[in-house]
Amino acid sequence: MRARGKRLIIAIDGPAGSGKSTIARRLAERLRLTYLDSGALYRALTYMCMRDGVDLGDVPAVVKFLEALDIDLQYAAGRQRVLANGRDITAEIRDPAVTRQVYYVAKEPAVRKEMVAHQRAFGKRGDLVAEGRDMGTVVFPNADFKFYLDAGADVRAQRRHRELREKGMEVPLEQLRKEIEQRDRTDMERKVAPLKRAEDATVVDTSDMTIDEVVEHVMERIEKGRK
Repeated sequence: MRARGKRLIIAIDGPAGSGKSTIARRLAERLRLTYLDSGALYRALTYMCMRDGVDLGDVPAVVKFLEALDIDLQYAAGRQRVLANGRDITAEIRDPAVTRQVYYVAKEPAVRKEMVAHQRAFGKRGDLVAEGRDMGTVVFPNADFKFYLDAGADVRAQRRHRELREKGMEVPLEQLRKEIEQRDRTDMERKVAPLKRAEDATVVDTSDMTIDEVVEHVMERIEKGRK
């Protein structure tokens, strides 16, 4: 049982393509909580830097740009909108070009420090389902519930391939697999907030599970924990 007045925070972490975004959205809908897609924040920053000609290798410039950037996430009717300075960039941040560049931004300690402040600000708004790679270890270490979703690289590449095809983007499956493996290495080896399972997180292998099965499994854990 959580103390009266305490925010309910559910942290969901995992590598790219593990299903964490879909599961987090579904949980937020079921529980009527705010959904925080931390990856969308990094993608928004990356896209806006690319659009405005900010050198992603110039960390001080990226941090300064982030400090002045107003990123907001809105979720309604089953769909998320990502806004940057009031402009809807939801579609643009999912472009493969952004995917290939986002880890250059996300791996920088100074950028992550500033972004953590942005993420925690969402937690102050109300109860939250937070999804990312360091939600349970860095951003919300005292989250009420922590889950770490995982799946094999081949499975995750196939999921990404289907997602892109549904959006009219055709990217070779092998290329996606290599990008995912590279992203895994980068996330796990970075010095600040590396991708890893929180010691008190529940691990869920989603490789052979449907979305509904994962959601029900996680919901059961949450319901038992809230009694």
